[in-house]
This record gives sequence, C-alpha cells and structure tokens, in this order.
Amino acid sequence: FEDVLMLVCDGLKGLPDAVGEVWARTVVQTCVVHLLRASFRYAARQDWDKIAKALKPVYTAPTEDAATTRFLEFAEARGKKYPAIVRLWESSWAEFTPFLQFDAEIRRIVCTTNSIESVNASIRKAVRSRGHFPTEQAALKCVYMAVMSLDPTGAGRKRWTMRWKGAMN
Repeated sequence: FEDVLMLVCDGLKGLPDAVGEVWARTVVQTCVVHLLRASFRYAARQDWDKIAKALKPVYTAPTEDAATTRFLEFAEARGKKYPAIVRLWESSWAEFTPFLQFDAEIRRIVCTTNSIESVNASIRKAVRSRGHFPTEQAALKCVYMAVMSLDPTGAGRKRWTMRWKGAMN
C-alpha cells in the first residue's frame, strides 16, 4: 500500500498543475460544493433547487460510469436551458471523477474545502486585527491562538473524530 497525496481544490486555475509538478502522484479533486455553487451562477434563482436535485444523482453515483449516465440525463434534461452548466461540468469532469472512487464515508470528508476555508478565514481575521508581529514566534502564537479558539472546549473535536470513524475503518 503506497501513500497518495490528495488535493481537494476549489477551481483555482493552475493549482492542480503546480501541485502535480511538485508531487507527481497527487490525486487532484475539485470541491463538489464549489462545483455546485459555480453551477448556480449560470442558473436563475428559481431553478437552483431543481438543478441541485438533478445534479445530486451525479455526485452521489456509486461509480464513474453511473455518474456519467446521470450526467448525460442531466445534460439532456437541462442542457438546452443551461448549456453553460453542462460545459462547466464537462470541463471539470477529470478533476471531479477521483471523488467517485472512494466509499461514501470517505466522500463525506473529501467532498468540500469548506472546513479548511473556515480555519483559514479565522486565521486571516486574527492576523489582520493584529497588524504586524515583532517576531516569527509572535506570529505563530497568534495563529495558534486563532486555531485553538475555534474549539475551546474540545467538543467539536469529538464530533470531528466521530465523523472520521467510518472512513478510518
């Protein structure tokens, strides 16, 4: 069993190529939540629920072949009204499909970058409010305190580890 690095990214241009240059065996996967949000940009607000419901069988499909079939059904049903959504998913398909090779428990963990984005936002807020740091140690302490303030009682950590139980097994 060999180690494989997995990168879940939110569609930032050039990031998959840059990571692939440094770590050749990296599996690059697009954040499913960001892909859905990007789809909504091309749709009228009143159709968001319909589009979300129509795309759910694509990203919950058990295999890549099943996802392809579901996507073709989506493209046939909604492609005339929203061709940009179909093009978006087609262009992102290579980065979306690695997600489908995992079990449902693992998919729940790697489907989105939202949790790390939340941590990054908290760190940016703490650093921005401080302004400048006299030493590197002071900057590291600020980052540490920002991360620790996210879950001061440890209750969230317990929920987080429970979420990983199925994936670890």
